[in-house]
Amino acid sequence: MRRQDPLILGAGPAGCATAIALARGGASPHLIERTRETGDALCGGFLSWQTLDRLDRLGVGGLEAHPIAEVRVFHRQQRATARLPDLAIGVSRHRLDTVMQRVAIEAGAVLERGITARSYADGILKTDSGDFAPEALFLATGKHDVRGFGRPKPAGDAPMGLRIRLAPHPALRKLLEHAIELHLFEGGYAGLLLQEDDSANLCMALRKSRFAEAGGDAATLLRQLGDDHPQLGERLAFLSEAPAADAIAAVPYGWRTDSTAPGLFRLGDQAAVIPSLAGEGMGIALASGAAAAAAFHAGGADAAPDYQRRFAARSRRPVAVASMLWHQGERPAMARLAVPLLNAFPALAGFAARLTRIGD
Repeated sequence: MRRQDPLILGAGPAGCATAIALARGGASPHLIERTRETGDALCGGFLSWQTLDRLDRLGVGGLEAHPIAEVRVFHRQQRATARLPDLAIGVSRHRLDTVMQRVAIEAGAVLERGITARSYADGILKTDSGDFAPEALFLATGKHDVRGFGRPKPAGDAPMGLRIRLAPHPALRKLLEHAIELHLFEGGYAGLLLQEDDSANLCMALRKSRFAEAGGDAATLLRQLGDDHPQLGERLAFLSEAPAADAIAAVPYGWRTDSTAPGLFRLGDQAAVIPSLAGEGMGIALASGAAAAAAFHAGGADAAPDYQRRFAARSRRPVAVASMLWHQGERPAMARLAVPLLNAFPALAGFAARLTRIGD
């Protein structure tokens, strides 16, 4: 039985933010991560001005990312453009996670890789490398649940996530430069932005029925969407003939938890799942990590339930607003209205962006 304490499960942005804050406060955090090498997670490539400020406070820099100054919203032949409240960036999760892991280690955290969690119950975390019995466990596994503390599965026509990478191309860079794009279609949406290597990240959230209509094949789905939505099709022309797709099923968008067991701090997507069209997933990851670390320093492992209640209250508004925008945007009638409305009142984009940020 190993007793590393405090123990952080997951070395993504939420886990690393927690490790940095814990280490700088005098603790000796131990990070365990299931992957042996840093990969490129499904979504999370948009970092808002507020998220960048949080990273700066953590001492995380050197991301070498693409600047993003505006949002573009598309539906079929319609298009609207609006300025963001402040400068954001587009960066791959591989780059972000790599930099944050390095900063966490430099701050004094230990990172142990290749350990897969199996279950957590009665204070014992079972893994394929043995059992851990930490006084405080910080759950930062993103969209991957741990048995014993799984999130509820969406009923009915559940949403799923799909990510495809578009290879670098000068014409694609010209199309996407300085912007994040949101393409609305029936049953879902696609977010598209440039990353630090000039590749583009296409991150989609759609109903499983929409994917089933395409025979469960990503290439067929993309062809259908490109035919129905010419401006999206123009971007999808830069895909390979058989694009590799990463997928995750039954994403519980809109879910939050205000309860936890003493000693268990739930972070990021394990605390609140904001629809990805808001671009605030990384903001919630970093904010939850900093808040959990502060709670631990103030009250130890027993502070977990109070932290969880407070963080649920903080995340209520951004998650609710983003969920409302998601539900309206996947309805064709509302999508048709959204683009001309944004053209007439471009300040609405900034208003929505502010409402979907999580405060300090």
